[in-house]
Amino acid sequence: MHIEFFRDYCLSLPGVTEDTPFDEDTLCFRVGGKIFAITDISSFESVNLKCDPEWAVELREMHSGIVPGYHMNKKHWNTVSCDGSVPQKLFVELTDHSYFLVLKSLPKKTQAEISK
Repeated sequence: MHIEFFRDYCLSLPGVTEDTPFDEDTLCFRVGGKIFAITDISSFESVNLKCDPEWAVELREMHSGIVPGYHMNKKHWNTVSCDGSVPQKLFVELTDHSYFLVLKSLPKKTQAEISK
């Protein structure tokens, strides 16, 4: 997984914006103003993605490249390695899952505006 692919993919999702609110190296992707993915621009070693708590535990048990979210709520976030230990197809699926979890948490009016 390369940062260019990941960035392009995230920005292709409806209503997604990007910013660096913490420092110049920490890139955040948001939907409706809420973060669904965080990564380091310089190293791109991993991405923090939101995840359903039950599935998060399963994923961590099945994949050595998926661990509790670094600097995040360990119940709701995973850190997913970009070293190839997590297949790209699963990486994209986890990105979509994070995006839709955050999208579903937004007010219905905001969801409708994004889904236009």
